[in-house]
This record gives sequence, C-alpha cells and structure tokens, in this order.
Amino acid sequence: MTCPTTYVLVHGAWHDGRSWNRVAPLLTAQGHRVFTPSLTGHGDKAHLLSPEIGLTTHADDIVSLILANDLDDIVLVGHSYAGMVISGVANQVPERISRLLYLDAMVPTHGENAIDVMPLTQVMIDGAAGSAEPWRIPPLPEFPAPHGLFGVTEPADIAWLRTTLADESVLCFQQPAEMDNPAQASIPRVHILCVGNEPEGVTRRPIPKLQPNGEPSRVHKLDTGHDAMITKPAELSALLLENA
Repeated sequence: MTCPTTYVLVHGAWHDGRSWNRVAPLLTAQGHRVFTPSLTGHGDKAHLLSPEIGLTTHADDIVSLILANDLDDIVLVGHSYAGMVISGVANQVPERISRLLYLDAMVPTHGENAIDVMPLTQVMIDGAAGSAEPWRIPPLPEFPAPHGLFGVTEPADIAWLRTTLADESVLCFQQPAEMDNPAQASIPRVHILCVGNEPEGVTRRPIPKLQPNGEPSRVHKLDTGHDAMITKPAELSALLLENA
C-alpha cells in the first residue's frame, strides 16, 4: 500500500475553495489528505476583501495553513492565478513541498506579476478604473458557447459557479511574485493545460522546455474548459494522483 499524499489545492482568482468540491472526494477516497482553503477575500473570508489584499496576502494564507497543520511532503496545486500564489509559497517553505502542480495556471519568474504573465489582466484593471471602487476587479463575464463561464458550460454548473464568485483586489494582479530562494528551484513542477476551447484573444505563455531544476518539463493536456475541476473532475483527479 502506498503512503497517503497531502494535497493542498489552491483556487484561482474570483473563485473559492468550493471549486474543488468534485475533486477532493475523489482524492480522499483513495486515502489521501486534501486541503481546499479559500484565499482571503473569498468564500468564508469574503468579508475581508479590501484594497490591501494582494498576492503576498494569498501566499501567506497558504503558508499559514501549512505551518498551522504541520504539513510536509505536499503536492501543492495552483489553478489559474494561483500559479502565482503557489510560486510564492514555494519561495517561503520549499522544504515542505514535494511537487508544484500548475493547473492551467500563471507561471511567473522572480519579480513578475500577473500582468507580466498574462497581459490581458491589464485590460480588466483598466475596465474597473472608472468605477466607484477601481480596486475591485469583477469576475470575467460568461462568454457565448462553447466558452461559457470560465469554461463551464452546463447551465446548472454555471448557476452554481456564479454563487461562489467574488471580486478580486487589483493588488493581487499587481504585486510581483517573490521567487529568489534558490531552494524553490529544485522542486519538481508539473503543468496541466486545459485545451480545446480557449476564448479568442486569450494567449498562453509557452511552458519552458526545462524546469528550474534542469529536468524536462512535464506537461499534460486536458480537453476541457478552464475550470477543469468542475468540468472534468475524474480526469483531473487521475492526473493529480499520477503526478503525486
């Protein structure tokens, strides 16, 4: 019998920990330990949203979770914007992380922010600039089929997803990722890309051929929309188990 793995699953911008509701039970059913926290400003912490909440806040959220629960040998998964978050976490507690898994995620280098990684982010910031609260970035709108809401297309799933979404602080996209700890570079990385129905105008930065540790990059593809944890939970869980 294999030893259980500890997974920390980090949601992307605008979402909360409930986005993993279909994945976490599939992992725990295999005997693994799973944490699905909501970042500050989301879920049970939605009331804490403010202009001061940024990328550093969210990285600290996950570091605090890891230390409070004395977690070790973690598979740390970041979806979308949370690629920025898990990169910052790895910089702080590299010795506690066995693998970083980027799920259709932003992948920064040291000093880059979300705008650097995905310039389209600046368009959203500019769109909010003239509002009464320009620091609040609303969720992306639903796109016509087949793109849907964050790639979710089933009407019941879209209705549920809407109940979980909240605004994001602009500082989350403006603060740079801190990745200057040499130890973080040695952590193996895996990338899962959601392919097949990307909205027009959304471009993805190519995955480097080599990981920071010098090993060839490990890239998997899922034929689904951006929120694979909602649209393809079984297939995603299989990849998480395969890459533990």
